[in-house]
Amino acid sequence: MRAIPIPITVTALAAALLLAACDSGGSGTGSGSGSGDKKTGSTACRISEVGVQVGPANAAPAAGDTGNVPVTVTNRGARCTLEGFPGVALSAGNVTATVPQDTSGKPQKLTLAKDDTASFTLTYVRGKEADAKSLAATSLKLSLPGASDSQDFPWSYGPVQGRKNAGDPDASVTALQQAGD
Repeated sequence: MRAIPIPITVTALAAALLLAACDSGGSGTGSGSGSGDKKTGSTACRISEVGVQVGPANAAPAAGDTGNVPVTVTNRGARCTLEGFPGVALSAGNVTATVPQDTSGKPQKLTLAKDDTASFTLTYVRGKEADAKSLAATSLKLSLPGASDSQDFPWSYGPVQGRKNAGDPDASVTALQQAGD
């Protein structure tokens, strides 16, 4: 057996990642636990610990029209934080398309006490039925920043137009905002 040298930078990177994973600030139990916030004592909000309301939507009625789907997140547990963009993906059968971030708005760090709410908006262009460039979405997958768990919701707003193909949706998601902002 011949030994293959591993560059020092790869070894150092692996060690740094391992140390970072060990210092997550969480309890280390369960998947998707967010990292702790030393200032507020809260952790990243997990989708499994919040209530999520998708819609009511301003659905796009015809191909080429733009629709908006508001999503409201209500904290049902201990104080938690949201910082960044939610993860959003649309699925149709075996095709999943990640919805890009609308970077025109800057994310804020939000701290949610029990029953506090935050929201974001998914904006999309409706595609043509049975068009190869459209994603005939049936499912919406949501995750919150800083946590790895996700939840699926039904998509009933018609096909989503693709920019180049069905896997590149003509859609965007805004940063999370505290209710009333």
